[in-house]
Amino acid sequence: MIDKGNKNRNDRTWAFWTDEPTPFEQIVYRSWDYLHLADDDSAQLIDLQDYRYQVIRGIDFYRFVHDALKACPNVTLLQATVDRIIDGPDAAQVVVGDTTYSGTWVFDSIFRPAEIVESERHQYLQLHFKGWEIETGADVFRPEAATLMDFRTPQEGETRFFYVLPFAPNRALVEFTVFSDQRFSHQEYSEALREYLAEVLNVTEYTIVAEEQGVIPATDHPFPRRVGEHVMTIGTKGGRVKPTTGYAFVRIQHDSAAIIRSLIDHGHPFNVPEDSLRYRMLDTIMLEMMDHYGADLKPVFATLFERNPIQRIFRFLDEEGTPLENVQLIATLPPWQFIQVAIQWQFSHNMHMHPFARLIDVPHDPHPEQYDAEGDSWLHLASRMFQ
Repeated sequence: MIDKGNKNRNDRTWAFWTDEPTPFEQIVYRSWDYLHLADDDSAQLIDLQDYRYQVIRGIDFYRFVHDALKACPNVTLLQATVDRIIDGPDAAQVVVGDTTYSGTWVFDSIFRPAEIVESERHQYLQLHFKGWEIETGADVFRPEAATLMDFRTPQEGETRFFYVLPFAPNRALVEFTVFSDQRFSHQEYSEALREYLAEVLNVTEYTIVAEEQGVIPATDHPFPRRVGEHVMTIGTKGGRVKPTTGYAFVRIQHDSAAIIRSLIDHGHPFNVPEDSLRYRMLDTIMLEMMDHYGADLKPVFATLFERNPIQRIFRFLDEEGTPLENVQLIATLPPWQFIQVAIQWQFSHNMHMHPFARLIDVPHDPHPEQYDAEGDSWLHLASRMFQ
């Protein structure tokens, strides 16, 4: 396993929801049974029921994985930079400086955004963020609930929110998160964090004990899994990031398990489940919404969590919901706004009017507001997306 980093710093955190044990239970740093959401008009405290929201610190993950791998005599860890990967008829080669390594299968996780050739058919946003782990003199945080989204910040035409992981009453990770096509300067992130802490949380005296900053691709660009006879992409490069949420940790664990099953059952790693076209289509609509009407998503997210059980939402976001569950969820959202965005996307990205064309094959109604979660017409309309 070749990695250019030495992985000896706590440079990131991974957060995720789950309703079943993961291989990393012993290094879970904090776990919450409740999630908090807020905007200018309301707040919600959501009981996760069978789920829990967990966070793992980067340094704990690195140590845990490296210790496990060191116990395997057939695994060699190498700190180096991969120069290139060369596919061949019988094996693939990995070139590291003057040394070439050969393998029957090579798994490539090296994501280089500059290598993506952008297409007018796809959308290329970024989920970018900066977080401060702070410590306060007084107890100001509620450690029983993690704040998944707090929209009490100027949206500026984009989808912007704060994310708070309270580790203790006087310690938390506070993160400013944005979906947009451009990242901010360090000063802009810092100003937003200071303003949120002072004006929303009423926290003015604190010590910054750690920082993290990053960017995650939020794109419907296709990421092929098989890029050679003996080369497979994994991780972000393999498209394992959910484009509309940025979550990838659990998705990568499931993908790793599928690769192992394929190797055992088929003798190669490529027999893994294909991405759902249904969910990719829905991701595309949401990305278009974020790109052009990002500020309008505040009430959409509030409605989503108000009108759906948390199990339905998580199953939808995990791409595990049944067609009926997905229709029930979509029916709680503003229908005509999303249909208009879907149509706009097809024209602006030069796409054929399929499959969205079926969504607009209804008579014009001067009172579209009647098509809500209680109206059969909107349910019928939403169900067409899953035929």
